[in-house]
Amino acid sequence: MKEKKQELPKWFNGMTYDEGGIVENRFTGQSIELNNIELSMYDFVMGATMTSEMGWSTANNEIVRDLRKGLSWFRQNNAEAYMVLLD
Repeated sequence: MKEKKQELPKWFNGMTYDEGGIVENRFTGQSIELNNIELSMYDFVMGATMTSEMGWSTANNEIVRDLRKGLSWFRQNNAEAYMVLLD
């Protein structure tokens, strides 16, 4: 079976990393390895979460929309990582 190549969506405006890494859930201590595409989206989601929670942006509705899109992307592209890191 051929593995589907992951791509970041057109709306993604974060940094795209060249390498992946191991990420740990700050609440549970569980960790999982992410490829470069997944790590790029994970950092985008975490940055959007922090920005929306701090109220630093006047464009908060847009950030929340992109945050939801990022979470949805994770559920579709790596459900296991979503459950470990973001659920």
